[in-house]
Amino acid sequence: MTDTLAPRRRRRPRRLVVNTIAIIFSVVWFFPVYWMINTAFKPRAEVLTATPLFFPANATFDNFIVAVTQAGFLLNLRNSVIVVGVTLLLAISLGFFAAAALSRFRFRSRRPIMVLILALQMLPGTALLIPMFLIFNTAGLLGTYAGLILAYVATTLPFSIWVMRGFFVAIPVEIEEAAALDGANTWQILTKILFPLVAPGVISTSVFAFIAAWNDYIIAYTFMKDQDMYTLPVWLASFTLPLIGTDFGAQMAASLLFSLPVVVFFLLVQRKLVTGLSAGAVKG
Repeated sequence: MTDTLAPRRRRRPRRLVVNTIAIIFSVVWFFPVYWMINTAFKPRAEVLTATPLFFPANATFDNFIVAVTQAGFLLNLRNSVIVVGVTLLLAISLGFFAAAALSRFRFRSRRPIMVLILALQMLPGTALLIPMFLIFNTAGLLGTYAGLILAYVATTLPFSIWVMRGFFVAIPVEIEEAAALDGANTWQILTKILFPLVAPGVISTSVFAFIAAWNDYIIAYTFMKDQDMYTLPVWLASFTLPLIGTDFGAQMAASLLFSLPVVVFFLLVQRKLVTGLSAGAVKG
């Protein structure tokens, strides 16, 4: 009995140290988010006070009203929704079919293509900015929704293909062979058999594509010429009020509103991710 308890007693201090370090890192990571939320509900006088207030003494929603009624908010929000929605649809669709082809079909140059996709994923986005700008400028796509969507698809597609290919590889080929013997064609096998099984991979890539396109600033600012076609991150970076300049309370309120769709989207797909992971269970 004593020999059994001894390892547990030795693990307790180690576990305590690990948990303490994890809590410290969590607090350090969460503090900027908390300060954004805290500032969003403060009146201007409390925001500019010399003594930091960790809780608003007179909480108000005025900052949110100022942010929503600011010129360009609704217009740039519409731009972000259009661009991100189409990007998400294209990245998932193209990534799904490309991953299926690279994992199920044997053709020449298949391995070099996979190596190229991995190499593109390793490149930083800023390294591709100037080449894409020159290509899109020659093609006349600068300042258009189509050009911005293609740029986002180009940056998110390598990751989508690589992740979904891993899910395709994990699926036994015998499942497809059994479906083919039952009379299913290639399209039915892809959509009705393989798609539900790789749903966790589709959802994972959708989270990445959504966050990458929704949060992007540099590509939207570089490619779009008209301010009316800016996305929400560009509007947020240039957030100022007439006669006041930078209103930190309203800016933090706008930042909070900007962050909410990402949080809501992640919570929604997280539930579906758990469902997708258990969808492949075989009934006895």
